[in-house]
This record gives sequence, structure tokens and C-alpha cells, in this order.
Amino acid sequence: MAVCAVRGAVQLERDEAGHMEEQVGALLTAVLERNELHPDDLISIWFTATPDLHSDFPAAAARKLGIVDVPLICAQELDIEGAMPRVVRLLAHIESDRPRSDIAHVYLGAAAALRKDIAQ
Repeated sequence: MAVCAVRGAVQLERDEAGHMEEQVGALLTAVLERNELHPDDLISIWFTATPDLHSDFPAAAARKLGIVDVPLICAQELDIEGAMPRVVRLLAHIESDRPRSDIAHVYLGAAAALRKDIAQ
């Protein structure tokens, strides 16, 4: 098994804890499914949120999905003028036999515009 990294992002419609839980949960579920991963394959996950999101920690959605023994951390994204608002990003470190070229990076909804080169 090798250590690989998977990227992902989702843009929220509003800054509300329940909505964040739903959308971040959908993002994390899509990352796991598209890469045929099980929570045991996760090493750690970094979440970032744009400065306009205050309602909850993105990592709380992972905990509600049952990912309870994986190190998670949240940080604030840089406040860049003109950047897409209300975005949660993730960087998951995983154990996988897949070649790097087969890793599915997941950008849901409008967040697909952030990385057209790798969005699946």
C-alpha cells in the first residue's frame, strides 16, 4: 500500500450548520465511493473553509458519518479577493494500491470550477 492524497471541495449555499453537515458529508461520501475506499483506508483529513463560514467545523460532518478514529483538522482558507465564497475543501491522505493517475478528486456542484483540470 502507498500513501496517496485525494482533493475535494464543495460550495455551500448558506452558512448553516445542518447544511454544512449535509454538503460536507456528501463530499466525503463521494470521495470514499469514487475511490472505492473504506474509512479504514483514511490516514488523516485536512479541511479548510472560506472565512465567510462560521456555523460549524467541517470535520464534525466526518464524525457524524462515523469517521471517529481518523485524525481530522480544520483551518481557514486564505481570504483572497474574488475567491469563490462559502467553500469547504478537503485533502485526505489515504492508503491505496491505485496509481496516482487513478485517484478521483471530487469537486461537487459549483466547486468543480475551482479545478477543472482534476475535477471528476
